[in-house]
Amino acid sequence: MRFCPYAQRTLLVLEAKGIRHEVVNINLKNKPEWFFKKNPIGKVPVIENSQGQLICESVITCEYLDEAYPGKKLLPNDPYERACQKMILESFSKVLTNKKTTFFGGNSVSMIDYLIWPWFERLESMELNDCMAHTPKLNLWMAAMRKDPAVEALHIDAKTLQNFHALYVQNSTEACDYGL
Repeated sequence: MRFCPYAQRTLLVLEAKGIRHEVVNINLKNKPEWFFKKNPIGKVPVIENSQGQLICESVITCEYLDEAYPGKKLLPNDPYERACQKMILESFSKVLTNKKTTFFGGNSVSMIDYLIWPWFERLESMELNDCMAHTPKLNLWMAAMRKDPAVEALHIDAKTLQNFHALYVQNSTEACDYGL
């Protein structure tokens, strides 16, 4: 699960907000029966709070964590600005040319940046860096994201991702715990 970009979204928010948590990795190709009791659909991530309440789906878990826990707010307080970030997520590719700040949500890292980042972290492992050659704004964003403490703490290097993918496509049970 640590290689899943959807789960990584939630981990980034947990890290950015300094929320203590426990991670339970599962084999995404052979999910244990107990997991379907947590989420009958079987998707990750699922978070369980101290009251035993379960929250599923990456964007929903991230918003819940931002609202339920104190500290730096990753979503703007202003409803319009919050809606703008959600629209950016929905139409990401259309926004790239209109971006005027370092981060997608403004001058500092916010929820939208964490929700998009996991796919960009994987570009190098898929040997797709060349597709970024003509996107200076996106390259500046990626460089700034790499310096973010939450992103640094959860960084998975390209070789580890490549080795995980090699095991994953072979349906190896070793894939989900690779590198631990």
